[in-house]
Amino acid sequence: MTDTPDRVTILAKSFTEAAMEFHRSKMSERGYRMEGRIEPHLFQIVDGMEPAQDLFDGEPHFAVTFVRKDI
Repeated sequence: MTDTPDRVTILAKSFTEAAMEFHRSKMSERGYRMEGRIEPHLFQIVDGMEPAQDLFDGEPHFAVTFVRKDI
C-alpha cells in the first residue's frame, strides 16, 4: 500500500465549490480522476448501536470522489 489513498472524497456546501476543487487541488496532476457525479448528500454517522445521527446539522453537502487513475 502506498501513502497515496486510492480514493479522496471532498465535501462542499455548493456544487461550484466541489467542482472547482478538482482544479484547485490539481487532482489530475496528482494522479486522480473524478468518479461519478457531484450531487448533494445527507451525511450521517453511526456510533455503536445508537441510531445514525445527522452531520452538519442535517444540511446536505455536495460530495465528489476522486479515484487514482491506476486502479
